[in-house]
Amino acid sequence: MSIEVNNESGFAVDEAEFAALARYVLDEMHLHPQTDLSIMLVGTDVMTDLHVKWMDEPGPTDVLSFPMDELRPGRDGETTPAGLLGDVVLCPEVAAGQAVAAGHSTVEELLLLTTHGILHLLGYDHAEPEEEKEMFALQRRLLLTFLASR
Repeated sequence: MSIEVNNESGFAVDEAEFAALARYVLDEMHLHPQTDLSIMLVGTDVMTDLHVKWMDEPGPTDVLSFPMDELRPGRDGETTPAGLLGDVVLCPEVAAGQAVAAGHSTVEELLLLTTHGILHLLGYDHAEPEEEKEMFALQRRLLLTFLASR
């Protein structure tokens, strides 16, 4: 499994922690060990450009996910085929504001958003109430079990 973390945002993060979280989530979701994932942290200008170009929405957002091979979660004893999962793009400046509102650190918000972005790459969504309930419960469980294990 190749997980690449590129920080172009200027916000100091422990890139190894983001890679470890991603490895944990991919393992828990039963993805093939050779699955590739890219995580990028960018500034608001870059995120604004991406948000406008791909979502036709103004201004920056917290996280965008760009799936590649449309991989889906595997099951116990049955991993997905190897492939390129895609890219998760994070904006620490937007996350910082959300972290204040949520009462936790910016890094914790970025880890939450990383988990959220990976789940989007795996086909999860939150457009409908039932989808949101399922996705957010899974996101919470994955993040909390990762944080408890470190």
